[in-house]
Amino acid sequence: MLWILIFKKKTMNTSELVNIVSVFMVIFAVVDTIGVLPILVDLQKSGKTIHAYKTTVIATVILFAFLLGGEWLLRLFNVDLSSFAVAGSIVLFFLSLEMILETNIFKHNATDDATVIPIAFPLIAGPGSITTLISLRAEYSLWVICIALTLNMLVVLFVLKTAVKIEKWMGLTINYIIKKFFGIILLAMAVKLFASNIGILIGH
Repeated sequence: MLWILIFKKKTMNTSELVNIVSVFMVIFAVVDTIGVLPILVDLQKSGKTIHAYKTTVIATVILFAFLLGGEWLLRLFNVDLSSFAVAGSIVLFFLSLEMILETNIFKHNATDDATVIPIAFPLIAGPGSITTLISLRAEYSLWVICIALTLNMLVVLFVLKTAVKIEKWMGLTINYIIKKFFGIILLAMAVKLFASNIGILIGH
């Protein structure tokens, strides 16, 4: 998918590269790959087996399915993209508060099948990630989101395979700082999505 999009596009200007980086950071913040490191490590230490490739594939399929078919699903329920973007911005707002204020708005309970639940869903491909992808369609081109999402899934695969090593290397302080930083990024994106789409709804 990534190579096909790059081949078709051939060249990208600076603004497009900036958009890819921006979308990548937003998706990275929502998926919160670094933030779920303690969960991954705890599951592995408790004897749970996590198949990194299988988890990544399942999560990627779920996210791309909602990214590509999300608008059709919205039309099915007679909801326009701007309305969903506003609703999505509210969800992102609470997700960012969870990261910044150390609250537990969204709780994830582990089951016997750690590969699929809770890792692939809902930790990686959860409500926040799905909502974010559909909401981003109101702001960015589809190919930009696809590239950013694919790059994020590669990061997810790397983290899944090296979770224990990464947590030991980062330490509690660095992990804390990164989580707060991306929480603020996510909060800013929520405000931007809300401001960009609320005017459209009011205009209706």
